[in-house]
Amino acid sequence: MIKIFDTHAHYDDEAFDSDRDELIKSLPEKNVYAAVNIGVNLETSKRADEYTKIYDHMYGTVGYHPSDAQRIKKEDGDVISKLKDIALNNKKIVAIGEIGLDYHYEDTDKLVQKEWFEKQIELAREINLPISVHSRDAAKDTIDIMKAMHCGEIGGVIHCYSYSVESAKDYLNMGYFFGIGGVVTFKNGKKLKEVVEYLPMDRIVIETDSPYLTPDPFRRLRNDSTYLTYVAEEIARLKNISVDQVYETTWNNALKLYGLA
Repeated sequence: MIKIFDTHAHYDDEAFDSDRDELIKSLPEKNVYAAVNIGVNLETSKRADEYTKIYDHMYGTVGYHPSDAQRIKKEDGDVISKLKDIALNNKKIVAIGEIGLDYHYEDTDKLVQKEWFEKQIELAREINLPISVHSRDAAKDTIDIMKAMHCGEIGGVIHCYSYSVESAKDYLNMGYFFGIGGVVTFKNGKKLKEVVEYLPMDRIVIETDSPYLTPDPFRRLRNDSTYLTYVAEEIARLKNISVDQVYETTWNNALKLYGLA
């Protein structure tokens, strides 16, 4: 039996406004028996919480994406306490995320991003949840903070991993999982293909980042969990194993990652 676990999706995105309920309900028919809707701010964290109560196969996370974190205002109040309340009152909230650093844009406030990354790591430690880490153009600062804050004790996943094999070694040493998605199918995804070849299978989980990063040959279309078959097939090719083995191993890895085993 094929069982697919999408460890990172954004079904609250407006791209799904026209057919969200129908699509999510249909996922088990396409062998997607679990998906995690990721929070990127307080509003989307609340939606993730809501979806877990509507759909049996949906889990959620709460957190502030680094780009959203740098826009937090005083009038927003104590957002950490609000995230904490959601997480503590719903056993289907499985991680704090997505949190981290994103230095890609010109308006990046690195100091503020670091501050909120650290605050949310502390929250994860306090309530004993893993973290889902977003890191873009910020390799050194991300690993420096995670080492300094002993994130190996917390556990989690590096979402949409985009760095080198050398950087992967640091996260492997900390016991982290690696979120592998549509980029691994891209013709220009050579670096990620090399990382997947290097990684042990027991550290890989699959994800969509829906509605983004749709696999080849559908890159111009909206992504959803059903396209993970293409990700699994490419991982199988790179690892020289059967696609059924990819499904089984990544399913079990996702259960371990999110404490659902």
